[in-house]
Amino acid sequence: MQPQWESPVEKAIREAQERGEFDNLPGAGKPLRGIGTPAGDDPDWWIKGLVQREQLDLTGAMPPAIALRKEKATFPESLADLTSEESVRAVLEDFNRRVKLDRLRPAVGAASPLIAPTVDVDDMVRQWRDLREQRATERAAERRAAEEAAAGAVSPAAGTSRAGRRGRVSWIRRLLGRS
Repeated sequence: MQPQWESPVEKAIREAQERGEFDNLPGAGKPLRGIGTPAGDDPDWWIKGLVQREQLDLTGAMPPAIALRKEKATFPESLADLTSEESVRAVLEDFNRRVKLDRLRPAVGAASPLIAPTVDVDDMVRQWRDLREQRATERAAERRAAEEAAAGAVSPAAGTSRAGRRGRVSWIRRLLGRS
């Protein structure tokens, strides 16, 4: 027996059930994901799943000390695109200034506050130089490999081009033992 009055939502649900729209839904009859598992015992399982599924960046929601520690972990790789030592020093000195400002915040709660460490600017600049030098060496090696691959590739018209003739001449000279 139907109630004398039903809300529009209840009516829409009842009509969908009558049409069979809730039959054979994916996951029907199976336990809900995350419930009854060790991960499901975590009270924040749903928010962690949402963050992972939606690929959200929650760095703005982190405590400042943790965000600063996370930023410090990216040095010196995050500095590699900077072109001058002065700009690297400016970024690092700004980081140290923000760390020191964070230390001035009053502690909240009984636990001791989390403190982010400062960076040694001179040591980090040295690491930045080494990283830039390493990347420049890698780029030069890649360029040489690409040039060698391009020079080694024989095109159909290579025999008639000036470069092709030069290649033949050098081959003939090598064959005859002349330099």
